[in-house]
Amino acid sequence: MSNTPLQKLCLIIVTLLVVADGANSQESRSYEFIPYPDIWYNDVDGIRLGARVVGQVPGTFNDGPHRLHAGVWIGTWWPELPVSYYLDFTEPIPAISAFNSEGNLQLVSSVRTGLSRHSLRFNKRWQQGFDQRSYQKLTVGVTAQQLIDAGYPVYRHLWQQEWLWLGTVSFRKQGDNRLGFNLFSVDLAANLAGEAPSFSTFRLIAKQGIALGKGFHLRSRFFGGIASDNTVPEMLFGRSFRQADRWVGSSLVRAKGTIPAAWMGSGTFQVTGGANLRGYTNQDITALEQGAAPLLTSIGAINLELDYPNPIDRAIRKVPAVGDLVRLRSYLFNDTGTSLGFTEREESRVLSDAGAGFALSLNIPDNLGNPRGLELRYDIPLWVSHASSGNNFAFRSVIGLGAIFTL
Repeated sequence: MSNTPLQKLCLIIVTLLVVADGANSQESRSYEFIPYPDIWYNDVDGIRLGARVVGQVPGTFNDGPHRLHAGVWIGTWWPELPVSYYLDFTEPIPAISAFNSEGNLQLVSSVRTGLSRHSLRFNKRWQQGFDQRSYQKLTVGVTAQQLIDAGYPVYRHLWQQEWLWLGTVSFRKQGDNRLGFNLFSVDLAANLAGEAPSFSTFRLIAKQGIALGKGFHLRSRFFGGIASDNTVPEMLFGRSFRQADRWVGSSLVRAKGTIPAAWMGSGTFQVTGGANLRGYTNQDITALEQGAAPLLTSIGAINLELDYPNPIDRAIRKVPAVGDLVRLRSYLFNDTGTSLGFTEREESRVLSDAGAGFALSLNIPDNLGNPRGLELRYDIPLWVSHASSGNNFAFRSVIGLGAIFTL
């Protein structure tokens, strides 16, 4: 089997990491590589074997210059491109950096699970004091990406295969106000070149938490998304799931088969995000399984969750060490959404659902206090405003992959 240029690049990366790790064994060193094994599965690669590597200046704990996160894998079923990689290199800019208020340049490159994606970003963070949850962050970047192997996506018809050359801008602000913790983020993207048509997208998310006392907590979220009429399908909006372009952020749904196809096709699993109308997950998955693409060019939604105390969570909190990392939330929820009336592919109805749910989360924050871990939700939408069966009240189960409210 002849090596493609991408395979040669991956082999070069592996060689560099091996050589660097050998140099790392010297008693005096100015840079260190910390490797650890990695194994995963999907229906194209089979069992995917590889290694991840963290590179850093010793003693900086992922908060110094020349930060590296990389990985290389081999698919044991030997697909057309058996070697895949991921590379993330960040270099601070001292002139605009201070304690926890860093400015940096970030290079991210990957070819894995059929997607070739390469980004250059400028990031600037502002934080006052030591509260790592309260900060503002601006990111400006360019990204080139193409689906080079259509065999990987869970739903192929949510993707096209032309190169995209995206200019992106995002801003995030979070912290505490008089009511509680709040977050505001906005993302803009525009396709600037290539054979794919020119388009632009806009996403806005606002969250507000309100502590009501005695273990009760109200969480609210607004989502708004608008895309121009020529937008490619992977960047359009769903009613119950996030944009397909963002599915690749989850290792569970980055490629088909990690979650068995029969399970996904059952309509029980929801890829959390977007408008997050969780009661319509089964309807949307049924349409996807039939080859349709239930996508919209605009949508707005409000998600509400009322946490109430439960004895299991109280018991977990009392366990030393574990209680700070693991939570079991219990809540009542309501989601309501519709299209915004600005574009052509829209939802004419106001859709709503309500029910009860539980969320089990394992959170190990990174060095900046950002949530990092796993959250699984089990939601029971007991009522939906527009049921496909005609029964608005019914027992329905939704297993949510990911978090809407992470804090």
